[in-house]
Amino acid sequence: MKQTEEKIVFKDYSMCLRDAVETFTKDIINNLFDANHLAEKGAQTKHRFLKILERLSIENGEDIWATFENSFVEIRQRLDLDAIAAEKNDPAAKSLEEVYLAYPGFYAIAVHRLSHQLLKQEVPVLPRMMSEFAHSTTGTDIHPGAEIGDSFFIDHATGIVIGETTHIKENVQIFQGVTLGGIQVKKSLASTKRHPTIESGVVIYANATILGGDVVIGKNSVIGANVCITESVVENSVVTVESENNIFQKRK
Repeated sequence: MKQTEEKIVFKDYSMCLRDAVETFTKDIINNLFDANHLAEKGAQTKHRFLKILERLSIENGEDIWATFENSFVEIRQRLDLDAIAAEKNDPAAKSLEEVYLAYPGFYAIAVHRLSHQLLKQEVPVLPRMMSEFAHSTTGTDIHPGAEIGDSFFIDHATGIVIGETTHIKENVQIFQGVTLGGIQVKKSLASTKRHPTIESGVVIYANATILGGDVVIGKNSVIGANVCITESVVENSVVTVESENNIFQKRK
């Protein structure tokens, strides 16, 4: 006699929320930088936010929005410092307008500063959805839990990973392909500091990898391209990788 197969019941998830969060994130960015857009769309943006919280079964939406809205002036001020840092440090930047409108690294930072604020307010899920939208748009993966100081500049953006417990201080520059990650992945480490601390004035060049929660990169240090670091570096250091270029003649 065949045993009756137990029916598997799946919980429903509103996957279309991804589209709603994408629209909301675009709106909130536009509101920060365009007073006309804020005047026209501000109420609609709030409505979208409250509907997203409702669909995520998050209560006290009005209070959450009020606190979030009160942070906008400070976030805009910090983003202006980020934009100035980009124009100051990138020889290809022709104007601040170009940074605001064309730089994917700046856009990723803007979304991060907003999602980080919501995470500080203990809003679940939504901050990660916002950060993953920025990831898909810019190629830059910044966990909303990462703490990032003022005047932060990301050049080229593509392939950057900044982990949840990373702490980046002021006036830091990083280039494409940089990973600020954990040295091991274990669920038991969820409540510990797993990612590095980057002190002020540090420059990290392309494809460098810095791993470990105990690792501190001392202030004003330069981390060269393709370096892999798992130990702390004292301030004012220069770390590079030396390699040979092997040149071969093509076979005829």
